[in-house]
Parts: sequence; C-alpha cells; structure tokens
Amino acid sequence: MNFNPLLKPWEAAEPNNVAGKGLVEVAGKTDNIVWQTRAAEPTAYENALGDALEQAFEGGATQPEEIVRSLNAQAFRNADGSSWTVDSFLAEISRLGY
Repeated sequence: MNFNPLLKPWEAAEPNNVAGKGLVEVAGKTDNIVWQTRAAEPTAYENALGDALEQAFEGGATQPEEIVRSLNAQAFRNADGSSWTVDSFLAEISRLGY
C-alpha cells in the first residue's frame, strides 16, 4: 500500500509532548502502514516536482527565489503549464503540504 486510507484529512499531524498521552506501540507488535501520512499516492506531476526540487537543492538552491530560478531553468512548469514565480511556488508548496 502506498498511502494511508485511514488518514483523517481534517486532523493536522501534531505530536503530543505530554508524557503518558496518546498511544504507546510495542516494538514488533504493531503493523505500520507504509506512507502513513499520505492520503493518496503522489501524482506523476508531484513526483516530477519532487525530482525537480531535488535537482534544485543539489544545485545549491536554498531560498524560494533560487528554487524558482532552478525550476524555470529546468523547464519544469507549474501544474497549469506556466513558468514559476515565487508566489506560485509558495502557493503550490503550501497546497501540497510541504
């Protein structure tokens, strides 16, 4: 399985820092679902964006402006087919939950 079908999309993943709260798993006794925080498998676009971002980071990009410059230099377009801007990049990353 490549995503968690039981993920509650309305509940933000938030760790509980209070001792004794929540569930305690016994090592080796709990079935963990692969990709437990994904509500669905990534699309081809999302996988390609991940690859393009890796290339940007490998090239030294650390700031949104540098990432956008790298995405555009790679000719990797936004989901709507347009070139990236800082605003469109930040909106897309926010939409994807990064």
